[in-house]
Amino acid sequence: MALTTNKAVLTWIDEMAAMTQPDRIVWIDGTEEQLEALRAEACSTGEMIQLNQEKLPGCYLHRTAVNDVARVEDRTFICCREKENAGPTNNWMDPVEMYAKLKKLYTGAMQGRTMYVIPYSMSVPGSPFAKYGIELTDSIYVVLNMVIMTRVGKKVLDLLGDSPDYIKGLHAKAQLDEKERYIVHFPEDNTIMSVNSGYGGNVLLGKKCFALRIASYLGRNEGWMAEHMLILGIENPQGEIRYLSAAFPSACGKTNLAMLIPPEGYRKAGWKVWCVGDDIAWLRVGQDGRLWAVNPENGFFGVAPGTNEKSNPNALSTTRQGTIFTNVVHNLDDNTVWWEGLDKNPPVNAKDWKGNPWNGQESAEKGAHPNSRFTAPAKNCPCISSEFENPQGVPISAIVFGGRRAKTAPLVYQSRDWKHGVFVGSTMASETTAAAAGAVGVVRRDPMAMLPFCGYNMGDYWQHWLDMEGKVAHLPKIFNVNWFRTDNEGHFIWPGFGDNLRVLEWIMKRCFDETDGVETPIGYVPRVDDINLEGTDVSKETLAGLLSVDQALWKEEAAGIREFYGKFGDKLPAELAHQLSVLEGNLG
Repeated sequence: MALTTNKAVLTWIDEMAAMTQPDRIVWIDGTEEQLEALRAEACSTGEMIQLNQEKLPGCYLHRTAVNDVARVEDRTFICCREKENAGPTNNWMDPVEMYAKLKKLYTGAMQGRTMYVIPYSMSVPGSPFAKYGIELTDSIYVVLNMVIMTRVGKKVLDLLGDSPDYIKGLHAKAQLDEKERYIVHFPEDNTIMSVNSGYGGNVLLGKKCFALRIASYLGRNEGWMAEHMLILGIENPQGEIRYLSAAFPSACGKTNLAMLIPPEGYRKAGWKVWCVGDDIAWLRVGQDGRLWAVNPENGFFGVAPGTNEKSNPNALSTTRQGTIFTNVVHNLDDNTVWWEGLDKNPPVNAKDWKGNPWNGQESAEKGAHPNSRFTAPAKNCPCISSEFENPQGVPISAIVFGGRRAKTAPLVYQSRDWKHGVFVGSTMASETTAAAAGAVGVVRRDPMAMLPFCGYNMGDYWQHWLDMEGKVAHLPKIFNVNWFRTDNEGHFIWPGFGDNLRVLEWIMKRCFDETDGVETPIGYVPRVDDINLEGTDVSKETLAGLLSVDQALWKEEAAGIREFYGKFGDKLPAELAHQLSVLEGNLG
């Protein structure tokens, strides 16, 4: 039975059901009773496996199809009416053509299946930040993940009322045919369509699809920002909490930073770090003229391999209850899970991520897929911020960009002003590691870590960032960090992990004019004495090296930026071209 009388919602569902032809339609009301019945049904069909309820209460294991284990950027489209509005970094197809193509794939795709109607809210329902969506899916796995990742239930429909202002999402597993797999966004129609996938990043439509691709487009039109950023609060010994948001490409330690545990000396002195979000930030101008941010999600969709007691104890702790694990090892001896990097004791009597028998002591094959995941409720996190549910969000003092650079970028530097900060974000890059396919050390540009997630032309996106300067009376300061400088043998010089707080401390002091910086051709760096090295093995000489700016390397960098900017033609904001000229001039 429908949970709303909203004509815009009911008409759309009728149209989608007529096309996909499900046997029945079930509305998700968000009650525990309904969800428990769905969990039991998923276990009875083998879609999910219930894990050891004493050791992992409320936890389940799921395996995706072997051909369906990650986001598929080459099958992800932004379909606006004008190709130029999608820009050179997105795949585009004419919406009329794409709708026709998708209609063939969706027709009859839910025959013999149930269509679940998931009303959900991004951010706290009823808050100034909240945006509502409805996802139609034929997957219980999607329902149960969306319940963790967003706020699901009848309350969302009550708040939507009769308004047509919601994001439409249609997902059908269809045949899981990778050649016909599409993840498509129609920003002008507030619509997302996903077909032939069952993997979270492609089918949990509230996540990257809505919270970044569609929301970035909405934010530009409505004067706010949707960013691929963590949000954290740093509490100093005086009890003040100062907030920053930070953008990093994948494999640069975003979740680890979001859940950072201060080094021992800092902990003893009373420092604490609070996680507001690990992946996405929506930022709006507050009544006080500052930029305020919320995490629009309600859970964490984290990469399992490498998560352990040393790298991220808070993330590991978060997964111990109410979590869905995807494509990890199933330990048959005690009905728990394992993955590479969890500990040094792989199970002997186990099944790998494909469901095949696996002996971790003998097998050369990895047991968990490298992109295996956990979907865990944010409220489980030991360091979750008390402001996590605050409908107004938190005030942002600093925006931090970062990447993985062996030699070029210093440990930290501050932009000269907002315009220069947008330039720094637009030129963000990482060097490929052995984990990525292809050559090692290749520079990959990923502006603001948004390259795969910007729902419109990136040139226009940069202009939107520049335009925000006129809307925000008290702008955050903008910084760049690089935890990944290496010596000539390829070893990391900076200890990273919790010790990154030493850098964040300087960043926050700069935001509140409590310390100085040294001007360089690329921006301001700390004085060596202004980073607290007590309790580390890092000498002042080593730190001086980490903060150094190699002019020859930066001349190469400037040439690489000029080449990258060339892709955007006349969509490149004039201000960014000017900033590049300033950099080139500074380098002599």
